Amino acid sequence: MLRSALNRLVRKLEAEGTPLAPAEKEALLRLPLTLREVRADQDIVRQGDRPTQCCMVVEGFLCSYKMLPDGERQILSFHVPGEIPDLQSLFLEKMDHALTTIAPSTIAFIPHEAVNVLLEQHFRIARILWREMLIDAAISREWIVNTGSRDAYARISHLLCELFYKLQAVGLTKGTSFNCPITQTEVADATGLSTVHVNRSVQELRGNRLIEWERGTCTILDLQALEDAAMFDLDYLHLASAGAA
Repeated sequence: MLRSALNRLVRKLEAEGTPLAPAEKEALLRLPLTLREVRADQDIVRQGDRPTQCCMVVEGFLCSYKMLPDGERQILSFHVPGEIPDLQSLFLEKMDHALTTIAPSTIAFIPHEAVNVLLEQHFRIARILWREMLIDAAISREWIVNTGSRDAYARISHLLCELFYKLQAVGLTKGTSFNCPITQTEVADATGLSTVHVNRSVQELRGNRLIEWERGTCTILDLQALEDAAMFDLDYLHLASAGAA
C-alpha cells in the first residue's frame, strides 16, 4: 500500500512532462510514509498550524480553504490522489489556510526531514517539486479569473473540466466519468455562488446534456461543449498530454 501510494505521486509528476530516472523514482518510492484513514469533513491541517510533515492524498478528495471570522468559508482548491497540497509548509513555517477532507480519504504523511534530505540528494527532484508549487500558483490564478470573470454556468463548467483532467492524469477516470463527491454547498464555497445559483446552473448543464452528476459520480457527456461553455484552456494545468478519453 505504501509503495502504491507513492506510485500515484510518480505518475502525477510524470504526467506533467518530467520523466523520472530510475534512481529518482526509487528515491521517491523510499520516502517514509504514515498512512491514515480520515473521515469526511475532518481537518488535516488547520490555519495557524506549524506542520512538521507534508500530506499526500492517496485516496479521496481534499480541499484547502480559509474561514472568515463571520463563519463564511472560501474554498481555495480541490486536491485529488497523487497531490501534495501543502508542499509550501516545507518553506513557510506557519499555515495561512486549512486542509480538510471532502470525502472519506486515505492520507499519507511524509516528515519534512525526509523530504528535505531527498531534495538535498536529488537536485532534479527538488526542481520538480518546486515546479509543483508553481503549478499550484497557476491554478490559483485561474481560480481568481474563474470567480471574478466567468458567470455561474461557466464557473461550474470550468471546475468540472479541471477535476476531470486532474483525475485523468493519475488514471482515475473511466471514459469521461469520474468520482466527484463534492456537494453543491462545496461548489458554492469554491465558486463564490449561492447554493441556489449552483443548483440552477447544474440543472442547466444537465438539461443541455453536457453532464450527468448523480450519487458522487460525474459523467461529461460532451467534453468539447463543456470546455467551450467554461472558456477552458488546459495550459494552466501544465499536463504533458491530455485529451478526451
